Amino acid sequence: MAGRAAGRDETAERPVGSALERAGHFVWLTARVLEQRRFALHFLDGDADAVETALLAYRNDDDGYGHALDPDLRGPSSQPLHAAHALRLLDETGRCSGQRVERLCRYLTAVSTADGALPTVSPTPPGHPRAPWFPATDRSPGSLLATGPVVGTLHANGVWHAWLFRATDFCWAAVDALEKPHPGEALAALAFLDSAPDRARAEAAAARLGRLVRDQHLVALDPERGGTRGTRDVDAPWEGADEARFAYDFARSPESLGRRWFSDAEIDRSLDFLEHAQQPDGGWPLRRRPWAPAPRLEWRPVITIEALLTLRAYGRPVT
Repeated sequence: MAGRAAGRDETAERPVGSALERAGHFVWLTARVLEQRRFALHFLDGDADAVETALLAYRNDDDGYGHALDPDLRGPSSQPLHAAHALRLLDETGRCSGQRVERLCRYLTAVSTADGALPTVSPTPPGHPRAPWFPATDRSPGSLLATGPVVGTLHANGVWHAWLFRATDFCWAAVDALEKPHPGEALAALAFLDSAPDRARAEAAAARLGRLVRDQHLVALDPERGGTRGTRDVDAPWEGADEARFAYDFARSPESLGRRWFSDAEIDRSLDFLEHAQQPDGGWPLRRRPWAPAPRLEWRPVITIEALLTLRAYGRPVT
């Protein structure tokens, strides 16, 4: 009888209902307050003020963001990748403007390298753990990985700041120089190109980038068979995690320039794969290799929300 009772308990805890209901169960069970507020904003008519209030808990006195906002960078110190994460959330809430962004741009200016770009990681005091694929150096060079998404989000919201001029020039030079990108670089370049002010140049650069992504097998066009590493650098940031990339990763919405890289059949195949990747607990899996318990737990709700948003952007039912 004890075995049957245990079985009944396990069944009772397994979420049932639509994909959205099961995902909601997972978010309420496991997510940080920030992701709970974000889920409510997108799928339950939640309040944008609540998301911004939750985000404020991660802001530091230097006007940057820390405290593991990006779960792979632990500790309280501000980091450029935390700033990129914060900007995406401000963009989603319609708050990527005004004094909040002016303050963040002051931080970006302070931590930029000599060429006006952002390093992937900034030095932190000893004892602040980070994922093993991030370099532990006293000084990191400017990186498209960190700079591209930040510049792209700021341009998407019509922000103009003195820091943006040199950072935009850096992104153009970095994108034009790409010959053997790893997937993280390609995604960062695309984040920049999707909102770069010079649209004709952006479309031409995106078309070249798409050819590189396909020719170098940086995308798994048959998701059921998995991905290949292509020609990426195994020591590059974000890539030591051995994470496969699929068509929907490069085309999170039909409006992205990355959508032009794939046929309708290729996109549909990747979305079918994404739709069926929802786990029995209601969340979507972490595809990268976990390096510590907390980041694994904190990333899965983020990934779950992103999966739902991607499916909804393409008209796939999630309710």
